Amino acid sequence: AVALFAALSYAVTQSTRSGGGDAGSETNRISSAQLTQYPAGVRTSIVRMIIAGQSVDLLEFNSPNNYATCTLSSGEAKACVFHPEGGGATHVRAPASLMAGTASGDWIFNGSNEIENVGTSDPATPNAAVSASSVDLIAFLPGITRGVCESINDELGLPVPDLGVTDEAAILFTSTSNMDTANATSLAADGTSIGVTQTAFSGQPFGCFTHADVDPGPPVTPGYVYYHVLIER
Repeated sequence: AVALFAALSYAVTQSTRSGGGDAGSETNRISSAQLTQYPAGVRTSIVRMIIAGQSVDLLEFNSPNNYATCTLSSGEAKACVFHPEGGGATHVRAPASLMAGTASGDWIFNGSNEIENVGTSDPATPNAAVSASSVDLIAFLPGITRGVCESINDELGLPVPDLGVTDEAAILFTSTSNMDTANATSLAADGTSIGVTQTAFSGQPFGCFTHADVDPGPPVTPGYVYYHVLIER
């Protein structure tokens, strides 16, 4: 909340200095701050769970309407990140104002990819297979607007690369789990390492890229994807 307030204050200050400025640009800046804060909050809840003894390999991201499928331990859903008896994180969809075309605003959580040089990595060679011990737990939000995506990367000094035609092509935008295929995660190492070819993302725990597998509907092609590392491994 403090960080978001600071971002809002900064946007207002910059707008005042520029005599009004570009309203669209200021809106994108505020939206990008809002976008980055949510997974940061989820990360805090997960860290508390891990400190309390919960294994990161067994984390589940069931939404409130699917709490019944959370793994129960002594009657408590300790593995569920959003359950009150688990991580207690707030489950929300991204606001429609951040989404382009027909994108849903649903966050995706999986442990199938890794960010190069965040945590430990397999050898930095193109198409290197990731391992179950090195994959990072990542939150993805596919289908955000181009303006928000560019605003995020501008603040980071990054380009907006297309990862759909590079060695990072095998990025999974599906939450996977043996418990609940729609709402939880498993560390399956089915994807690749982001940042091998697009070296600007090497060591970068969050950012935005385009990907051919994400198409929120015309005229937005390809789709813009925000990623945020929740737990580095």
